[in-house]
Amino acid sequence: MASDEERIRTLIERWTGAVHQGDIDGVLADHSDDIVMFDVPPPYEGVRGIDAYRATWPPFFEWQAQGATFEIESLDITAGGDVAFAYALLRCGTEKEFAERPAERLRLTLGLRKEDGRWTVAHEHHSFPYTNEPQATPATAAEDEIRAVHQ
Repeated sequence: MASDEERIRTLIERWTGAVHQGDIDGVLADHSDDIVMFDVPPPYEGVRGIDAYRATWPPFFEWQAQGATFEIESLDITAGGDVAFAYALLRCGTEKEFAERPAERLRLTLGLRKEDGRWTVAHEHHSFPYTNEPQATPATAAEDEIRAVHQ
């Protein structure tokens, strides 16, 4: 029988594959109805609930269809009896972006809980490290605008 860590790894790998393929049903699978997500683009207060989470994906899929990659580079998981967390670094970008910033990785943190014996994602957080370099991805343009206002 698979351990909780193995089940969670499979869940995350399946989710990552669905994101890369633009498969919205696969992206939503294994997410709780009350998911909270903090993402790179607005809204800054995050999104709450599966319907709001669903609505965030079409613009990303459009950008990704231009030839972007979304793949796990490293993944660490810690699981307890009914809660778990995972953190990962992902290659998320186009070949041009990787050439311009070869070390840049998307940071992913997931909070999971066991519901009726099944692991579900209850919290998801995506971020890129802030640099003073110009950002080429649409996902970081809004963040740069806010930083400029504060400066």
